[in-house]
Amino acid sequence: MNKENAIKLFHDKRIRVQWNDELEKWFFSIVDVIEVLTESARPRKYWSDLKSKLKKEGSQLSEKIGQLKIQSGDGKFYKTDVADTEQLLRLSCSKQFSW
Repeated sequence: MNKENAIKLFHDKRIRVQWNDELEKWFFSIVDVIEVLTESARPRKYWSDLKSKLKKEGSQLSEKIGQLKIQSGDGKFYKTDVADTEQLLRLSCSKQFSW
C-alpha cells in the first residue's frame, strides 16, 4: 500500500482513499465516510437513498461524484463512489444528510 491507495483511520474505522497525481487531490470512498459519520449498519443503502434524494432535488453535487476502482476488504478492486474533500464537505452540509 502506498500514497496512491492508502487507508486512513478515523475513530478506528477504515476509510479507503486514492490519490490523483494529475489533480493533486485525495478521493475518499463515500460509503466509508458515511459509515464513520452516521454509524449506519447499512452505509451502502444509506448512500443509495441519499444519492437518490440529491438527484431528485436537482443537486449538482450528485453529478460531480465519480467512481474509482478501490481495493475492498477481500483484496479485489471494485468501482466505488468517491468524492474529494470539497465534495465531502458539501455532502455533509446537505440538508438531506441526517446525522
